[in-house]
Amino acid sequence: MTEQGVGASLRRKEDARFLHGRGRYVGDIAPRGLLEVAFLRSPVAHARLTGIGKPEGAEERVFAAADLPEIGPIRANSALPGFRASDQPALATGKLRHVGEPIAACLAASRAEAEDLAAACRLDYEPLPAVADMLTARAPGTPLIHEHWPDNAFLETRRDEDLSDLDAVAAAKVVRRLRTARQSMAPLEGRGVLAEWDPRLEQLVLTSSTQMPHVTKTGLAECLGLNEGQVRVIAPDVGGGFGYKGILLPEELVCAALAIRIGRPVRWLEDRLESLTAHANCREHHYIVTAWADAEGRLLGAEVDATVDAGAYSCYPFSACLEAAQIGSIFPGPYTLPRFRYRTVSACTNKPPILPYRGVARTGVCYAMETTLDALARKLGLSAEAVRLANLVPPEAMPYRNLVGKVFDSGDYPEAVRRAVAAVDVARIRARQAAGECVGFGLSVFCEQGAHGTSVYHGWGIPFVPGYEQAQARFTPDGVLELRSGVHSHGQGLETTLAQVAHEVLGIDPARVRLVHGDTALTPYSTGTWGSRAMVMAGGAVAEACRLLGERAIAIGAALLQAEPGTATLRNGSVQAGEASISLDQIARTWFRHPQNLPRDVDKGGLEVTAGYRPDPDTGTHSYACHAVTVRIETETGLVTIEDYVVVEDGGRLVNPMIVDGQVLGGTAQGIGTALYEEMPFDAEGQPLAGTLADYLLPGATEVPSIRIDHMETPSPWTRFGQKGIGESGAIGPPAAIINAINDALAPLGAEVTDLPATPARLLAAIEAAR
Repeated sequence: MTEQGVGASLRRKEDARFLHGRGRYVGDIAPRGLLEVAFLRSPVAHARLTGIGKPEGAEERVFAAADLPEIGPIRANSALPGFRASDQPALATGKLRHVGEPIAACLAASRAEAEDLAAACRLDYEPLPAVADMLTARAPGTPLIHEHWPDNAFLETRRDEDLSDLDAVAAAKVVRRLRTARQSMAPLEGRGVLAEWDPRLEQLVLTSSTQMPHVTKTGLAECLGLNEGQVRVIAPDVGGGFGYKGILLPEELVCAALAIRIGRPVRWLEDRLESLTAHANCREHHYIVTAWADAEGRLLGAEVDATVDAGAYSCYPFSACLEAAQIGSIFPGPYTLPRFRYRTVSACTNKPPILPYRGVARTGVCYAMETTLDALARKLGLSAEAVRLANLVPPEAMPYRNLVGKVFDSGDYPEAVRRAVAAVDVARIRARQAAGECVGFGLSVFCEQGAHGTSVYHGWGIPFVPGYEQAQARFTPDGVLELRSGVHSHGQGLETTLAQVAHEVLGIDPARVRLVHGDTALTPYSTGTWGSRAMVMAGGAVAEACRLLGERAIAIGAALLQAEPGTATLRNGSVQAGEASISLDQIARTWFRHPQNLPRDVDKGGLEVTAGYRPDPDTGTHSYACHAVTVRIETETGLVTIEDYVVVEDGGRLVNPMIVDGQVLGGTAQGIGTALYEEMPFDAEGQPLAGTLADYLLPGATEVPSIRIDHMETPSPWTRFGQKGIGESGAIGPPAAIINAINDALAPLGAEVTDLPATPARLLAAIEAAR
């Protein structure tokens, strides 16, 4: 490691513009002639749409589906057998399927005027019974959300195995019903779209707050009937993503079609009400978990029946079934599970689509597995850490393939538990419990699959399968290194870490590295930034491109130094041959501006290369962590206070430890919200009940404790520098660890909480039920 290369805690290059207010977001861009859009949205969850009345005199400024026939439906179909397809219209046609579904677009010079126009529209509809509960969505007689389906489910998956003999041989068996609440991703910046039509190039230019510009470009072209050369997507600075900014939105299609039709720039900026109630949510899961163990706490087998509320439509490009379909492969996690049976259902309901990120299914799966293990520990009279250590895959077995065929990365899960427990005074917690204090200690252990490769997404049936990640590296005439990458940074610090990779390979000062990203006209095709893949995939691609560029620079430098072929080397940003050297800056200036000084037989490839990268095997990396939590509960109010929080994290080789700490801290704060605060409730009619941040509670500075982080670095054997994807890791562990700590505190009262979030009302109800 150098002071600026891989492994250095280099300060983020991008922070200067953000801290000084020089960031540039969609809302900051207002070209001449701009028209603002507000959408008339469905006020009900389920209805027949029978008519739309436009305000008199404003008919030319209100556009319904019939006015924009050029927009095709959004389709995200899975290749998994049995998947049921749903066409999502950009503007509702014939039927309304969730509150907030867009019905008409209203254009005006300002957002306020556009909203007034939407409010003046008349909407005629015939209400239908809403399907608001995922557990009864398939019951006989339930209204069908998509009439051509036999019931309200996108997909059911299963793995069958006979477990009938386990009751006779197990020392303990526990059955738990567990439920996680639907959540909003709640990025600081909402979605935003600015669409313009360039008549000279005959090209749509869409500036969007997206984390996947190239995928958005493909989706726009497909739905609008354009070829991809006619579409350019630009993602400027993006204020948080969480997967929410990876899906193709109906609003993007509508704004694009309007800009093409009227020949003026059109912009829509999402407000918080739309973000909370009208657009994709995440993480609404229900589990029934059965686990069997021997007297030492070793798992003998497990059964999972899981239902995920996927909402009304299948999100492009991930599909509605990714969240549930990956439960089967993720549930065993870092544990040795000899026998396993599961059934998963992706239920269709009259709610906005569910998005399979912001911690993905792993949050719910970790919660289900870990709380079940704690229940086994209590039943057997064993400590939670003893049960985990008895079941975790030992380091000598790594890498390994589990019983559902998932290949895991290198690591030492037991050591993570030992370090986490050693960092906490468990004996003192037990003494406080003996003295009558309502305090508890909880653990969770999990692995995060990141940087999913071609085989993984193909196996999950996802319509958009990632391939080789590409990067371009080129020198400018003054010796600045320009990197072009199709991934996009929305908080990950890629402008810094990719510059560190370039420094590691070429020795160039990171201050002289410029990252170009977020523009499909300038960058190689990529599926974008999602699933903790950017540093593994784009980092590998940038390293390979820089390696090839370095070879060309060595050849040119050797020729300029009149050195024998094969004798020159690249070191500290210079090509060296014997005692002579020439800097990369000088080589670039000579190549571009003084070619008369180049020998005739010099490498003619130039100082610009494109390279692709994909790890082998491409099943993804597996970072992991153990979270250890101490909580105190006020039994009269149900208030939970987190007294201590420890994270022992293994992200492989850390490209920038300071940035990794930020990712872990931010993710853990998010996970605390999942465990204790965040919930998007719906009533029986499918009406969302949290329309502001006064109703939808996010953890703030006073709710997030000081978090202690201990890093283990077990390099991945499969990636360029040994790094592993780590972006979602912090969000996965907290729900299970915090609920385990809460239930540890409640155990003397005979109470238990099994639903997230563990609000004061739920805790008080559990205590009262135990009494």
